[in-house]
Amino acid sequence: MIDLYISNLPNNNNNNNMNNIESYPPVLRHLDQQQPPPNPDPDYKDPTQEDPDTIPIIDLSCLDHDTNKLEEACKDWGLFRLVNHGVPLTLLNELQEMAKELFSLSFEVKEGACSGCPVTYFWGTPALTPSGRTLTTRSPQNINWVEGFDVALSQLPHFSVPQLPTLESIRLLLKDYENHLSRIATTLFEAMANNLDLNLKPSKPYLAENTGMVRVYRYPNCSDANVGWGMEAHTDSSVLSILNQDDEVSGLQVLKDDQWLTVKPISNTLIVNLGDMMQAISDDRYKSVTHRVSINKHKERISICYFVFPGEDVVIESSKYKPFTYNEFRAQVQQDIKALGYKVGLARFQHNEDS
Repeated sequence: MIDLYISNLPNNNNNNNMNNIESYPPVLRHLDQQQPPPNPDPDYKDPTQEDPDTIPIIDLSCLDHDTNKLEEACKDWGLFRLVNHGVPLTLLNELQEMAKELFSLSFEVKEGACSGCPVTYFWGTPALTPSGRTLTTRSPQNINWVEGFDVALSQLPHFSVPQLPTLESIRLLLKDYENHLSRIATTLFEAMANNLDLNLKPSKPYLAENTGMVRVYRYPNCSDANVGWGMEAHTDSSVLSILNQDDEVSGLQVLKDDQWLTVKPISNTLIVNLGDMMQAISDDRYKSVTHRVSINKHKERISICYFVFPGEDVVIESSKYKPFTYNEFRAQVQQDIKALGYKVGLARFQHNEDS
């Protein structure tokens, strides 16, 4: 189990350990073998730190008084920066450090650690089946420069090792994070539903806490930042996605008015983006934001994202789309990725789409 490897991680806060070439998946080692990732520059300062922050800001502690601001962010951007979110900064930092230590392990150890475990380790593409298998086989020239861990939070109790205090503390860290992010997602969704005049029913959970999952990503740095993308342009299939991104390295870009804007990394803030399910639930009043991740020349980037979805059998009804469940949507996305190599998404369910 992954816990057995985590317990032996070195206590190393130096990012040099992360640049050990053996920690990369083999395909990423080979792609950059002519120009291996340079050692991180301790004096490197992300250029976006000097830029103004153009992303809408929502204060969770003032949400009752900021309904118009939330409405505008959801309609015009599909994304916003969340402040005063109530997640302790120490917890956000501990998660980032845990991720760095995990990724510093050799590729072979990471792959072996997740065999037969509820945690899925992936690389080259974020497109996975519910069982954790990769949906597409890409050529080395077309892969995404990413590796990550996929954790279904409902499975947390199934890889606990209570007899080992170190492992138990890691499990509790993730559990604590789940509690905070579930609270935030529920609070935000209820405010959005109120703006949309949705009639929420417990029997029809548009946002189901038990669907929550966390993905931890590492985007390797490369001396040639034009070699590809950390993640290609896409929309999330979720209701909401909540990102704890590296506060020193930029990379996330969002499409706004046909222009790509870089989301500035700012400490102790979270980035919330709306997914396809939220767009459908809102009858296209809110937008599922298109985003991508660029490669940084100087430093690796770590991000931790929480995703939450509707109850699997909840029927989403809208004037824009045929009725569908998230299960049906996910199955269609997987079918399209296998057949076409990319996600079609909500367009498959529009009323004018051929059946």
